[in-house]
Amino acid sequence: MKIVIADDHLLFRDSLKSLIEIRGHEVVGVSGTGKETVDMARSLKPDIVLMDLTMPDMDGLEATRIITSELPEVKVVVLTASNEDDDLFEAIKSGAEGYLLKDLQAEKFFALLEGVSRGEPALTPLLARKLLAELKNPRSVAKKAVDPDALTRRETEVLEAMVAGITTNRKLAEHLSVSENTIKFHMRNILDKLHLHNRAQVVSYAIRHKIVEPDA
Repeated sequence: MKIVIADDHLLFRDSLKSLIEIRGHEVVGVSGTGKETVDMARSLKPDIVLMDLTMPDMDGLEATRIITSELPEVKVVVLTASNEDDDLFEAIKSGAEGYLLKDLQAEKFFALLEGVSRGEPALTPLLARKLLAELKNPRSVAKKAVDPDALTRRETEVLEAMVAGITTNRKLAEHLSVSENTIKFHMRNILDKLHLHNRAQVVSYAIRHKIVEPDA
């Protein structure tokens, strides 16, 4: 397997790289920021990205959304110290193929990682049960989906630009220094989360609910 490690803790990152290489897998890149990880995934096309959630520049969830949207052949597995249920649910909804905790034993870690290459999700039994319990509760899922606070920082920036009058994908991409495909991805997420159907509704909703204040 060709693997990219994304983690801003240098000691952990280097130790994990050595452990993975000892097991006969190839670490094709290491990254300390979300944006760098996205760029690395685009250029290196690894089989798996091991993604930390908390990183500077762009968090792991946003990086996961972009990678899984633009590069469906690249599988993202979250590797984190966070055992918060919300982080687990958001990671899976963002397209992650698995969610592993950093205190996992090495043998179990590699068994789950190798399962990902066969199309199996990388989840321990406990986390799998949590995920199933959440999916069985549609009211809680629906409530989170329409909560404006669930928007990511980048999605909010897209809203701000739209409220300011920048509405085409090309101009939004230029304004935010991202690709048009990334803008399309963010727009789909915004529409889904707010349960709206078009950009005019998004702008109206953002102003009416004070998600974004119109420029005086």
